[in-house]
Amino acid sequence: MTLTEIRRAAQNSAVPARVHVQVESAAPRLTREQQPYCELKLADACDHMTLRVWSDHPAYKACNALTTESFIELSGEFHRHSQYGLEARKWTVRPLIDQEKSELLQGPADLRAKQAADWEFIAQTIRIIADPRLRGLCDAFLSEWGDRFRRTAAARNYHHARRGGLVEHTAQMMRVAKEIAPLYPELNLDLLLVGILFHDCGKLWENQLPENGFNMGYDERGELMGHISIGLELVNSLWRKTSAENADTWKNLSPPSEDVRLHLLHLIGAHHGEPEFGSPVSPKTPEAMALHYIDNLDARLEMFAAGYTTAKPLAARILDRVRPLPGNLVKPLEKFSSNSPPKDGTLL
Repeated sequence: MTLTEIRRAAQNSAVPARVHVQVESAAPRLTREQQPYCELKLADACDHMTLRVWSDHPAYKACNALTTESFIELSGEFHRHSQYGLEARKWTVRPLIDQEKSELLQGPADLRAKQAADWEFIAQTIRIIADPRLRGLCDAFLSEWGDRFRRTAAARNYHHARRGGLVEHTAQMMRVAKEIAPLYPELNLDLLLVGILFHDCGKLWENQLPENGFNMGYDERGELMGHISIGLELVNSLWRKTSAENADTWKNLSPPSEDVRLHLLHLIGAHHGEPEFGSPVSPKTPEAMALHYIDNLDARLEMFAAGYTTAKPLAARILDRVRPLPGNLVKPLEKFSSNSPPKDGTLL
């Protein structure tokens, strides 16, 4: 089982399971009584958990020797602690063999299929862009940075915070944009779609994951500049290269190429909405405003979905707040089904 599957299965009672994970960190700790223990941060393709290894556990010495290069199978009885989240009891560990490690890095089959479909959707969407300047810019980006894009997370913590999460987020935003465009014909759909592709391209440095693991490291460029500044710089660099290669073809196109470049840069710079959230400028065009709200919609609905799995229950149908959502979560209303009998058994 994956960590997410175990977390869901352990909502109400303990569940016996095996899970393959990578060690994100193995750190020595002390209890309040100054007794040593080891804290393991574990991750698979979609989720994380913490395992506390007490000094009297048979695997204490072995776990202390684990590093971020370690891949293990954790077998035991999993339950959901009201304060600490997913925990394991009566557990054992063993190292993974090479084949198991390779399969783990590929992610679960359903996630691999979803991300492959999302990637293909992005590629197909780019092919329908009419403006050759914007289409050429996208082709250059995916050709040079596509592999890195496919293993980048959309965020470090809040939403799509997993290997390949940026592909999922980008594809879903493009789907929303294509659905609303006929309702708002004033929108420049070419520009909006390309803005969606590039709005988080700086996260290829801020939130990249390595080829051989799930540990999201830190990059000095990402720390010093942030993904919006990096995105502006990257688009400008790609634009200079592609415009030089197509100077004769582009010079008579309308609207002027410089206007296209500036409006695309505005979408990247304004997508957080307000300076207090990191954007150097507020949205000042219909496409920039649409991108900002599409981005927020997809990110926040993903936070709800994750929160229903991970948040601490407070009462029936009510769960603890998941930041940055504004308040406690309430389970959503079930969809109406005319084929479902009344739950109390009465006839309509």
